[in-house]
Amino acid sequence: MTALPFLQVDDASRRFAGLVAVDSVSFDLERGEILSIIGPNGAGKTTLFNLITGQLKPSSGAISFRGERIDRVPPHKRARLGLGRTFQIAKPMAALTTRENVMVGAFLRHRGFADAFNKAGAVLGEVGLAGRADHPAGELTLSERRRLEVARALALEPELILLDEVMAGLNASEVTQVIDLIFSLNARGITFLLIEHNLKVVRAFSRRVIVLDHGAKIAEGSAEDVLRDPQVISAYLGKRPQ
Repeated sequence: MTALPFLQVDDASRRFAGLVAVDSVSFDLERGEILSIIGPNGAGKTTLFNLITGQLKPSSGAISFRGERIDRVPPHKRARLGLGRTFQIAKPMAALTTRENVMVGAFLRHRGFADAFNKAGAVLGEVGLAGRADHPAGELTLSERRRLEVARALALEPELILLDEVMAGLNASEVTQVIDLIFSLNARGITFLLIEHNLKVVRAFSRRVIVLDHGAKIAEGSAEDVLRDPQVISAYLGKRPQ
């Protein structure tokens, strides 16, 4: 008997009045994989993430996680099933400390204050923010806020994390640090689906890449093959491949 995909998106669409933001997108994601989704601005990437994590419901199609249909399951129940995510614009709760921000997520599985406190501390150590645990989150740098986004997702103890441009705005050194962190988390069993514009990062991460344009999937394959595809070059890269 063939094992079901870890995550399966089957002909998913999302329409807003006359606008088709996601247009009959299908793909599978296997456990332990790091899969990148790329495409120009407005291609439907974040809308697709919102369909998977429950901020939006698909107008048609199906989404399954570990063999279970989840496209009508509310976001908090998807989190309990093992889905975590970051958001394109990092918006920590500025008045709370860095640790308290992470504790909010930790309470999903750790109801006692002490357990959530300790879980948050462990997660912050893992992402390199232990020294900032008791600082107001509003004082964090952009790089630290990006790490806090990852920490808040990790506090949910997910099996799959969706990263929405988690490296946007970071310098080369900070990007390398985040890449190392994600590889480390992947090595201990976390699966990743990520939206990324930095093509060097895409090449470093993914054996398989999906390209969206105007809401539709226009290419899928290895990073090198996809980035040489004339349709992808036209839609996303311009006239010359990088």
